[in-house]
Amino acid sequence: MKRDGRSVSHSALEEMRLVGLSRMREGESASAVAASFGFHRSWAYRVLAKARGRGRGVRALRSSKGTGRPRKLTARQERQVFTWLNGHNPRQYEFDFALWTRAVVQALVEREFKVRLSLASIGTLLARLGLSAQKPLQRAYQRDQVAVARWQQQIYPAIARGARQQKADIYFWDESGFRADSVHGKTWAAKGKTPVVRVPGQRQTVSAASAVNSKGGFWFSTYQGSLNAERFVQLLRKMMEGAKRPVHLVLDNLPAHKTAAARSYVDELQGKLTLHFLPGYAPDLGPDELVWSYAKRTGLARSPLRTGQKLAERVHTQLTQIKANPNLVRSFFNHPNVSYISDL
Repeated sequence: MKRDGRSVSHSALEEMRLVGLSRMREGESASAVAASFGFHRSWAYRVLAKARGRGRGVRALRSSKGTGRPRKLTARQERQVFTWLNGHNPRQYEFDFALWTRAVVQALVEREFKVRLSLASIGTLLARLGLSAQKPLQRAYQRDQVAVARWQQQIYPAIARGARQQKADIYFWDESGFRADSVHGKTWAAKGKTPVVRVPGQRQTVSAASAVNSKGGFWFSTYQGSLNAERFVQLLRKMMEGAKRPVHLVLDNLPAHKTAAARSYVDELQGKLTLHFLPGYAPDLGPDELVWSYAKRTGLARSPLRTGQKLAERVHTQLTQIKANPNLVRSFFNHPNVSYISDL
């Protein structure tokens, strides 16, 4: 078996050609030189032919980068494609679909530039432009970006300054629900054959509330049923038990958070607890959302309940493990959505 030059690097092939030419010019036969490298003798004759001629010689045997087929789009057109996709959606360009796919980009390029690219070429182009296929985040139409910017740039910094002067702690609060039959993760399986995960037939649910602090503090409590004004006050009382410093608590705009009962309890504490509310339809501004995401992706999603196990006990155990890991708690504040949070 002769060596296949396609499996050898360009730099190695260049060195073989140069050494081979030198040896043949010193009198060694072409067959012997080719055999020593594991090539057919025709390789040596091609080397000689390539180096023959005025102004060629060794320079002709140097490796050069292949130009390949020229691109159909100019550099300016490729930059325009990036501009179309970055921060925009297909509906802004009169397409019915709201998500960018290779087919949609292909249609847009053909419509605007009169150039037809294959789907594979579209994928290569998008990768070259630094774009990748990602699962988009959902945002409510009612979300007020001006209010969000004001919260990040003005309101929260003022809260942080006030808390520092008061020597108070800032916590972010949120609630969530857990179900024993929910599957949040993914697993590998044969194409076209959806895998099955065995879970208890009895539906178990449990609710939880937690508050998270950028310094690694974490408080939680589990409960049954939905949240109402009475239960919210009960949870606040549990959180404030033994609190040595005043607390500034940031919450979303759930109606149970804004009841007269909640305001009455806050007044009862005489400044030890202050409530602040995130802008409407912007729950992603709170790091507690990331706590629930982590808990659901690493808890029941990884290890469903077994026969006889209680969901409330599993959730309580997992949240206890999160509380015991301040580094993990602090890591939730590294997400870009909550990068505005600091104690100033």
